[in-house]
Amino acid sequence: MDTTVTTATSNGVSPAATLQLHSIIPENPTMAMELPSSFVCLKRQCLGNSAPGEFFLASCPSIALHVLTTCDLDPRDLAKLEATCSFFRKPASFSPDLELSISEVAALDICQKRAIFKRMGEEERQEIKRKCGGSWKLVLSFLLAGEFGNRREKSQPLAGPGHSIAVTSKGVVYSFGSNGSGQLGHGTVEDAWQPRPIRSLNGIRIIQAALGADRTMLISDAGDVYAFGKDCFSDPGLDVQETKVITTPQRVKSLTEIFVVQAAIGYHFTAVLSREGRVYTLSWGKNERLGHGTDLNCSLPHPLLGALENIPVVQIAAGFCYLLALAFHPTGMSVYSVGCGLGGKLGHGSTTSEKQPRLIEQFSLLKMEPVMISAGAWHAAVVGRDGRVCTWGWGRYGCLGHGTEDLELAPKVVEGLKDVKAVHVAAGEYTTFVVSDDGQVYSFGYSEANLGQGDVEENNTLTPKLVSSLKETKERVVHVSSTKSVSFPWTGHTFAMTESGTVYAFGSGGRGQLGVNLGDNITERAEPAKVIGIDLS
Repeated sequence: MDTTVTTATSNGVSPAATLQLHSIIPENPTMAMELPSSFVCLKRQCLGNSAPGEFFLASCPSIALHVLTTCDLDPRDLAKLEATCSFFRKPASFSPDLELSISEVAALDICQKRAIFKRMGEEERQEIKRKCGGSWKLVLSFLLAGEFGNRREKSQPLAGPGHSIAVTSKGVVYSFGSNGSGQLGHGTVEDAWQPRPIRSLNGIRIIQAALGADRTMLISDAGDVYAFGKDCFSDPGLDVQETKVITTPQRVKSLTEIFVVQAAIGYHFTAVLSREGRVYTLSWGKNERLGHGTDLNCSLPHPLLGALENIPVVQIAAGFCYLLALAFHPTGMSVYSVGCGLGGKLGHGSTTSEKQPRLIEQFSLLKMEPVMISAGAWHAAVVGRDGRVCTWGWGRYGCLGHGTEDLELAPKVVEGLKDVKAVHVAAGEYTTFVVSDDGQVYSFGYSEANLGQGDVEENNTLTPKLVSSLKETKERVVHVSSTKSVSFPWTGHTFAMTESGTVYAFGSGGRGQLGVNLGDNITERAEPAKVIGIDLS
């Protein structure tokens, strides 16, 4: 079939502009696409039958599925497709479930790219699907929420009390800084002034880490927990028994029956989160019981009782003596808290302690859906889906960002960030950092070197202030980690990681925890310096 195309000029038709085109489309395109019946339906590489008026890819469902899965669409986008086009909500006849819509199959395929989901058996998958509301799109939302909150399976530097850890996206772990209890995992108790890989972890992919005073915990993609440093699990916990200092990573025996995806270390307790979304706590030491009535020094994990028994959790965050949990619901997310209520840090409008998890109701009143939580030593912070930031708890030194040092008994929106859409928050020890969607960093609280504001005269920054020195790097920051332990008062440090994987460090570095050269008789750095020796790209 020939087609003549004639182009016109300002003076009329130009004969020289007439082209003869030979179409490669046959007169009967439907006949040209006919396939043997063995190719039709059921298999993902098939082409289905087309019909007039259908979605234009209805005859090629496998292509549509490929586009949905490779683009890693948000579950909300998949739901919108189902709501607007029947092609995306009718049964797609794809295995493993022929009744699933193509959007549901796409969500399942995207779930299977996640390390923690790959290792689930069919019964476990169906159970998490039931808990999440009966949809693979909701399961995908559950998984993505956990990844967003703690950068699971992504590179991240972590600032602990005197020591530091960096985890690469490939699962390699570097450590540096104070090492008096072996918390660096190098087999010695000598401090390290430059990042060093933990050689004994070769062959083990680490996806998440948690740091506490003189101790470190690492989580592998197989759900195993490795701990080293001060032995806070006593005899039943670690493979190496009757020792108080553990200098190389050892698997925690008491957690072998739990597939762990996150750990959080407080001062009097440790909490772990299972891949099914259940929270377990191990308590020892002083005066707090978290969610169960066991002995204070119990080193065995016990699930949190009460409100969270049947609600999956996507992220946990531990402060000095309290725990926050970000819970998943089919209709949105909410925050629960448990532990010591001193200073109002539980967010319930009082200073009363809670022995079992309790829902923080203030977010409903603020019409805000929390998507990320952070627990500082004595105050807490949350990022909402709409980009607003809430803080509450002890407001000393202005760490809440509300312009005063008053405590707040319930979450309160930080008005100084009203023109900023936040995507990340990090609460430290009387400091708070917020990362905006354009990669800028704001900080407020105690204006020591670890606030990143340079040499400032005032002691406190009561409202959010742009960290201009990070802006000058001309790189987009995606993650911040700040020390939150009160074991080392006023010796905190902070890391900021950019989109390219470059890490900048500032704050106290007298034990090598910054990973940068400070020079003779210098123990801190007020402005960010690039950390050399680790690749977090």
